[in-house]
Amino acid sequence: MRTRWLTLAAIGLAGVAGAATPPASTLNAADGRIRVQLMSRHAVTLSSEIPAKISALPVVEGGSFHRGQLLVEFDCSSYRAQLRKAQASLEAASQLLKVNNQLAKYNSVGTLELTQAQGKAKEAAADASYAQTLVSKCSIAAPFDGRVAKRSAAVHQYVSPGNPILDIVDSDSLELRMLVPSKWLATLKPGSRFTISVDELGASFPARIERLGAQIDPVSQSILAIGVIDGKAGNLLPGMSGWASFK
Repeated sequence: MRTRWLTLAAIGLAGVAGAATPPASTLNAADGRIRVQLMSRHAVTLSSEIPAKISALPVVEGGSFHRGQLLVEFDCSSYRAQLRKAQASLEAASQLLKVNNQLAKYNSVGTLELTQAQGKAKEAAADASYAQTLVSKCSIAAPFDGRVAKRSAAVHQYVSPGNPILDIVDSDSLELRMLVPSKWLATLKPGSRFTISVDELGASFPARIERLGAQIDPVSQSILAIGVIDGKAGNLLPGMSGWASFK
């Protein structure tokens, strides 16, 4: 499984001493509002770890799912056959080792034969373990509650390891990301409250700063601020944007 996070759109700042002039759409010079983008805390691209054909994609694009729910299933008949073969070889090697251990008690088998039997048993166990690992990758379960944002593959399609299959997001755990003037650090702290007006909904929501970035951009003299919505807002989606107004 390979992780890919939604990227933050470039946000500039204006009206700050020493800052580079940004696009006019990112900061409202009249009232000091800051442009904000909503991003999911958990956004992942699911891909295959084995070469196989997709046999099922139970959740449709835009559909919701729960943690642990099956999202992708592969046709792994050949891998399961290899597992059964490896398990049979392990059983035979284990029986041979058991017999040789009994014979060794009566000095009826040489040290070399016993060592070889032990080696074959370990090799067979490793083969069985490897085959079991491959079979365990024949399905992909949801790592969290969320929704399918995009399908990049279809049922019956053969995929190679690393090929993207599904983009999934947790639409209930959203972050509000913005760049604020570094001079605001004198008053802006975790817990500071503000209001976000979401463009797509034409509605406003109370929010608060959760944490601040670890460094200041030397060119724009800005710092990343990450906020969260206070309370529940089920109609918000990753990718929405708006304006943050601070008191």
